[in-house]
Amino acid sequence: MKKFFYLFFVSLFIFVGCNQPKAVKTIENLKAGIKGETTASAKYAAFAEQARTEGLDTIAKLFDAASKAEAIHAANHLKVLEGLGEKMEEFKPEFEVKTTAENLQAAIEGESYEVATMYPQFLTDAKAEKVEKANSSFTWAFDTEKKHLEFYKAALTALQMNAENTLPFEYAVCPVCGNTYDKAKMDEKCAFCGTGMDKYILI
Repeated sequence: MKKFFYLFFVSLFIFVGCNQPKAVKTIENLKAGIKGETTASAKYAAFAEQARTEGLDTIAKLFDAASKAEAIHAANHLKVLEGLGEKMEEFKPEFEVKTTAENLQAAIEGESYEVATMYPQFLTDAKAEKVEKANSSFTWAFDTEKKHLEFYKAALTALQMNAENTLPFEYAVCPVCGNTYDKAKMDEKCAFCGTGMDKYILI
């Protein structure tokens, strides 16, 4: 009899587990996030090189730091996606490189979309489908993009005022969540994930 009940409950557990609804929206969002963050990482790296050709090393450093952060976000999203048993399709990042002023404006527009529209919707879907790891990954990216947006706005203003020397000379990026700091204003522990400052990537 005990064996019967044991087999019954094991079968019930397997049946229920196999019939849990698939997190369709969150899976789509993770894939979109991976594509967006991977593209942003490649784009910002190219923007950094363009800034250097224009002699704008401080702005190049900002793009370098943001590129690293976006790569971390993409890797986090991919890890969650694979944890859901899904695979990411291959794709080629596509973007355009113009002058640094135009590139900063493009970065501002991209980050504004992520902050105002993309990640809020991703978070709503992840919470509705109860995918906690996706919620964490999206939150880290969302909070970081808000900081990137402010960095880019300040950089564009400084460039327009010929005051690049007022911008940060070095940045620090959290290797776990991508949080990006002006190196002169770092927290001892990452404000987003609690990682110690000794682990930060200095750029």
